[in-house]
Amino acid sequence: MKGQLGLRQSATPKTQVHHAATHALQSDGRSSVIISVFSTGSGIGKTVTAINLAASLANYGHSVCLVDLDLQFGDVVNYLRLQPNRTLFDACNDYKEDKKNFHIEDYLTPYTFETAGGNEVSFDVIAPPKTIYDAYTIEVAVVEKIIKRLKNFEFVICDLSAVFSALNIAVLDLSTVVNFMGVIDFMPSVKNFKLGYDTLIAFNYPESKIRLVENRSNSQKLISGSDVERVVGAKFYYNFPNDFPSASKSIREGKPLLAVAPDSALTRGIQSLAGMYSNRPQIEIEHVGAPSIFASVVKFVKDLLGIKSLAR
Repeated sequence: MKGQLGLRQSATPKTQVHHAATHALQSDGRSSVIISVFSTGSGIGKTVTAINLAASLANYGHSVCLVDLDLQFGDVVNYLRLQPNRTLFDACNDYKEDKKNFHIEDYLTPYTFETAGGNEVSFDVIAPPKTIYDAYTIEVAVVEKIIKRLKNFEFVICDLSAVFSALNIAVLDLSTVVNFMGVIDFMPSVKNFKLGYDTLIAFNYPESKIRLVENRSNSQKLISGSDVERVVGAKFYYNFPNDFPSASKSIREGKPLLAVAPDSALTRGIQSLAGMYSNRPQIEIEHVGAPSIFASVVKFVKDLLGIKSLAR
């Protein structure tokens, strides 16, 4: 058991978890590494991460399927400007009607982009239902069957909604890795992040399965990452830098970061995380901290209010 503010002693160091996905495949006989991108808040960068993680893994030469499981308000299709002929709703209905003649390939929407270096990269997408009504009719057990039918892909990336729904819990159970993301910029976000992490731990998932990922880690804020680690009781597995211009350009142009901002800190960060799941050498990332003037203001405010860092 962990103390209220103590770090979990059994947390696995980064240097020992790069091969965890491969080990999971060997241990439970799966033919795909399933990575769920999950958070307990909106505006965290979950979909941007899921899309660009899929793009980076595909760029490394892996077969990848991105599944948008934010059934009511998924943004993958809009982000990539896709016009799918069939969605998860169609796949679930057809599977229930005729399992024997069901072919998952019929429900994949291919996506291809060209990197800034001129390489053509492709991955597949399973689109969410087109209407909220359709989303309500989808059965959790059938979605589980659909995901298992993706066994020919090396990586399956699941973009989940920001709630502990029955569907999300089922997919988390299936997942090899859970990328639990947060933007920790004020106290309510710390509370939500800790509550979400404690809930995942309460599900008895192994700690090596849960990867805490901080987005916008070097943005101007009063709460440090080390403070958050102390409160949550676990170390961040990865910290994405704050790179709003690159993320905005990617969304605006409807293309992954590799196509529009290949040398940006965020692009290199997501590539590095993808490399950790595919056993590749790590990319050196320069994290530029907040300006010294802002740091001085933060220190002044903390001193004025008598706020002390939680870090030892």
